[in-house]
Amino acid sequence: MRILFLGDVVGRGARDAITAQVKEWRATYKLDAVIANIENAAHGFGVTAQICDDFYKAGVDCLTTGNHVWDQREIIAYIDRDPKLLRPLNYPEGTPGKGAYVIETARGEKILVANIMARLFMESLDDPFQAADKLCKAYRLGKDVNAIFIDFHGEASSEKQAMGYFCDGRASFVVGTHTHVPTSDQRILPQGTGFMTDAGMCGNYESVIGMDKQLAVNRFIRKVPGEKLFPADGPVTICGLLADIDSKTGLCTKVEPFRAGGVLPQAIPGAA
Repeated sequence: MRILFLGDVVGRGARDAITAQVKEWRATYKLDAVIANIENAAHGFGVTAQICDDFYKAGVDCLTTGNHVWDQREIIAYIDRDPKLLRPLNYPEGTPGKGAYVIETARGEKILVANIMARLFMESLDDPFQAADKLCKAYRLGKDVNAIFIDFHGEASSEKQAMGYFCDGRASFVVGTHTHVPTSDQRILPQGTGFMTDAGMCGNYESVIGMDKQLAVNRFIRKVPGEKLFPADGPVTICGLLADIDSKTGLCTKVEPFRAGGVLPQAIPGAA
């Protein structure tokens, strides 16, 4: 099976670029599932119910988030009604929403998508490694589900890489999000789990992690509260990855970076 994962979506320009192309990508790459991290989709901060609906209508199967999941207050009341919109699994018990969802493909295969948040330089949530361990014990590759795809939302590359090895052989793929900068270390780990430290963002890279560059620079040089940040206007680069997974073993057989448009070097895989 083949999965397309799209990194942190920042602002309207990225939303429009993705929703206009998902159906074409599904056909071109013969995708079984599309997953996107949309925690910055609402003008850079959080997500709304309408944005979720737009992504589903475009052909996205599951939406992940991270530390900005609650920025738009309406989502607190909405998230319990939408099982396909995930918040990090390791939020304390009783937090609205869920941290995992099972996609059923057109062929009847089951892909478990989980959203987990790191702790280094982040909000102190419950232990992400215990959450991942519990998940992988409850859903076994090749037995309970055909694939397990984990979006690990975190700041530190060391913590994200540690999670990859911790889940090696037990998850199909572990990909990092949050830093908005794509890494070039996509690979298959020794026990068969696909890994990439960070998928990067979908947004304008003539910016500071997607935000207007002058406003962001001002915050560093003035050291006083300034204007509210907002997404940078301009050409959007779509960043993510394509993962091929053996539906019998659940292990990754191939991973390729996916970068299209904007200012970064392009990495557009050939059609399936």
